[in-house]
Amino acid sequence: MKVLLVEDELDLGAAIERTLNQEKYIVDWVQDGNSALNYLDNQQAQYTLAIFDWMLPGQTGLDLCKRLREQKNSLPVLILTARDRWEDKVIGLDAGADDYLVKPFRMEELLARLRSLRRRSPQFQPQQIQFGSLLLDCDNRVIYWQPVHKERRSIRLSKKEFQLLEYIMRHPWQAVTRDQILNYLYEVDAERISNVVAAQVRLLRRRLSELGCDDAIQTVPGGGYRLNSVYADGTV
Repeated sequence: MKVLLVEDELDLGAAIERTLNQEKYIVDWVQDGNSALNYLDNQQAQYTLAIFDWMLPGQTGLDLCKRLREQKNSLPVLILTARDRWEDKVIGLDAGADDYLVKPFRMEELLARLRSLRRRSPQFQPQQIQFGSLLLDCDNRVIYWQPVHKERRSIRLSKKEFQLLEYIMRHPWQAVTRDQILNYLYEVDAERISNVVAAQVRLLRRRLSELGCDDAIQTVPGGGYRLNSVYADGTV
């Protein structure tokens, strides 16, 4: 799950980023509205949620909300603000925000509101993903393999292994490219080395082989990856 965080208070932004990373979110954090527009206009950046502060340098959080809705973009947005009057809440919601959190707040409440947004959103991502005999438990980062008439086996994945497999399993019948994986797994401004995706795929394949799934992820000519369709009916 990838989040765009737009917050110009450095201490607060760092605390939110740290909390979200601990909860397995991938976070792009920027400190002004104009930078946020550039990130939103980057079609390779695939966000699940957005957190906008109301008052920002450049474009405000409300400006960003309005821009999204004018573009028919349904990305769920949580607005952060010190404004606690009911009239301000109405203004924020009318601008296109999905929820409104008043500062100061506890990180537990922020996480709860993000979970609520995901449940209500048409982009809601289920906490279990199944592809035939493969089942990914997203809450616990565990992958299960249970073909018909065989014993169920499981392993727990590292954070990056889980994020890579989650992304591939959410696109089960299509090849995902190296660039798509890079933009999902890493922050936009993160340092990226040329072979990081291939190396991460090798590590994931090695872990899946511990289940007996040596060929679960196929390499597609042209540099993409997808799930092997032989696992789809659950017999393998």
